Amino acid sequence: MKRCIEGSRAIAEAVGLCEPDVVAAYPITPQTHIVEELSKFVSDGQAGFQFVRAESEFAAASIVLGASATGSRTYTASSSQGLLLMTEVIFTIAGMRLPVVMTVANRAVSAPINIWNDNQDYMIMRDSGWISLFAENNQEAVDFHFIAYKLAERLKLPVMINVDGFVLTHTYEPVDIPEPELVKKYLTKYIPDKDEILDVNNPVSLGCFVTPSDYMQIREDLDRDLKGAKKEIKKEFLAFKNIFGRARGELIEYYGDKKADTVFVTMGSVVGTVKDAVDEINALKGRAAVVKLKCFRPFPSEDLRNILKNAKYIAVLDKNISLGSEGALATEVKAALAGHSKAKVQSFIVGLGGRDVTRANVRNIYKIVRQSKDNLNFIY
Repeated sequence: MKRCIEGSRAIAEAVGLCEPDVVAAYPITPQTHIVEELSKFVSDGQAGFQFVRAESEFAAASIVLGASATGSRTYTASSSQGLLLMTEVIFTIAGMRLPVVMTVANRAVSAPINIWNDNQDYMIMRDSGWISLFAENNQEAVDFHFIAYKLAERLKLPVMINVDGFVLTHTYEPVDIPEPELVKKYLTKYIPDKDEILDVNNPVSLGCFVTPSDYMQIREDLDRDLKGAKKEIKKEFLAFKNIFGRARGELIEYYGDKKADTVFVTMGSVVGTVKDAVDEINALKGRAAVVKLKCFRPFPSEDLRNILKNAKYIAVLDKNISLGSEGALATEVKAALAGHSKAKVQSFIVGLGGRDVTRANVRNIYKIVRQSKDNLNFIY
């Protein structure tokens, strides 16, 4: 049965059902409610994991790194400047192939100081080697955490679940929190390979110093395995559907006119607004659709090429900007379609620092992208 529940509380309950061994975090808006709830589960006797309130986000990431290296199932969460403070450890976790799961309550980075939502914090981490999922709503946010642990522990790759700060974390929605028995059927106890963890009775070294000849090969292996994870993510979406009955679909989802000549491409909670705008455009005899990315890393290039093959105009909506260039997602879409499509792809920057993205904004973008000019557009 569904319950009307705050997004942060729903995520915390999902993490609790995954039965982590160690949770470490430092509070930062708008992530705080997630780890606050997890802390309460322990203090109220409802959970048996070790909760560590670290002295900083850097320390929190370091704690889960160390715990994961000993074979523990671990979890952390952060936002914005806190995520940036974790940067060194985020890269190290991926390089050491540790199956850490992390929630990012996406928030703008300073300066100037802003606590509201955009995706700039994640985009700074996009090349760190983590599988990265983006939730449209709180039900997806909950479901992605169960899937994340399956993927992380099987593939030896960390997973980051991105949830729009405030828009989802502090919003009450009907969410189905599954029964513990179903979760245990899907997500079994984590049993790491004894030769891949730190153990005084079986000494090994992790994250060692390497020479140039070895370093490049190791990075190539990480890149290959991250790209190869696309098939595994699709397989896990299907396995999840078979047990929980909710369709997760592919790495991307298409909504709107099947023969649309104008297609929006975006991710996160803004997808809901774009869907409503697409309905309005099509009701007025337009031909529009939206493609939602659920997975940003590994980037679903082949899937995009297949689904966008008939589009003439593509408007990429980014809640971030690669300053001096364009939206990060737009750059990825253009690279994926290069040599495969004659569609006009245009970058639109929306919603920075929590600015509202309205249906009227989206309808305006529909008009702009169909014009001849190819400029970077900031939509206010």
